[in-house]
Amino acid sequence: MSARFLLDMNLPRSLVRLLVNDGHAARHVADLGLDRAADAEIVEVARAADEIILTHDLDFGQLLAFSGESRPSVIIFRFERANAATIREKLVTIWPLMNGPLSEGAMVVVRDDALRVRRLPLR
Repeated sequence: MSARFLLDMNLPRSLVRLLVNDGHAARHVADLGLDRAADAEIVEVARAADEIILTHDLDFGQLLAFSGESRPSVIIFRFERANAATIREKLVTIWPLMNGPLSEGAMVVVRDDALRVRRLPLR
């Protein structure tokens, strides 16, 4: 199943092409003129377009945790080798497990050796 992704500034733009080649819709904040936007503005753009935010930034998790909202979902990548190919591989690996929670609203933290899922809104 395909998804719609909004990539934060801290992820490589080349990841957009890889995700599109996999059948997903993907945009990078820099391509939208949001390269200097506050995280809250990026959250609103993703919510309006029903996109999942992909990021390295832990601030999105905190922002969503205190928002009381169930959207947008966010995937936070927290591992060493964070190039476009590695991020895509991780996403392909976790997608069958995460598609359901992410479609309902979730915050997912992906580490080298662990995966943590928290349903939104956090209580």
